Amino acid sequence: MLIGIIGRIGAGKSTVAKLLAEHGARVVDADRIAHEVLLEADTRRALLERFGPGLFTGSPTPDAARIDRKTLAGIVFGPTAAHREALADLEAIIHPRVHDRIEDILAGIGGEEQRGGAGQVVVLDVPLLVRGGWLDRCDHLVVLECPDDIRHARIAPRFSAPQIEAREASWNEQSPRIFPTGKTSTVDTSRDPAYTREQIDRLWHELSRRSPS
Repeated sequence: MLIGIIGRIGAGKSTVAKLLAEHGARVVDADRIAHEVLLEADTRRALLERFGPGLFTGSPTPDAARIDRKTLAGIVFGPTAAHREALADLEAIIHPRVHDRIEDILAGIGGEEQRGGAGQVVVLDVPLLVRGGWLDRCDHLVVLECPDDIRHARIAPRFSAPQIEAREASWNEQSPRIFPTGKTSTVDTSRDPAYTREQIDRLWHELSRRSPS
C-alpha cells in the first residue's frame, strides 16, 4: 500500500510520516533524498552553471565545497519573476533526480515482495507530491489540515515572509482543490502532537482493515 501525505509547509508532514513509521510503515523522505542529490557531482555542476560559484562555501572548488542552502533559498524563493524563474530552474535540476531515486526505492520494495517478502505500507513524504506525479500512484492520500496562522507561526523562525509567500504560491500552483474520493483521509494537525497521534492511530487501524494482508 502506497500512502501519500499532502499538506502545506508547516502542516506537519514529517510528524505524520514519523507516526506512521512507528506503526511499521516505511517512509520515503523526499527532503532527505534531495539533500543526498545535492551531494552528487553532476548536480553540483548543474547548480554551478546555473547559479554561479557564490552558491558554494568552505572550499575554492565546488566539488569539495558546501552548498549554502540559505543562499539558495534566497535566490529561488521570493516575489519577483527572477525568483520564479530560478525556482523553476532549480526544480528542473533536482526533481528528476529525486524522482528517479524514489522510483528505485519503490522498485526495490516491489522486488522484495515478489521474492516472498511481506507486503509493506510505504509512505511518500514528498513536499510537492502532486507536481511530482505521485497522486495517481498512491493507494491512499492523507491530507493535512492546519490553519495558516498556526503553520506560519511554526515556520517563521526558519523562513522570511517573502520565502513563506513564495512557498505557498508554489503549493497553490500544484495542489488540486478536490482530492479523489474513496481513498482520501483528512488529519487535523493544528493542535498538540498527542492529538495528531490519536488520529493517526485510528487511521492506521482503518487502513489495516482494508489491506489485503
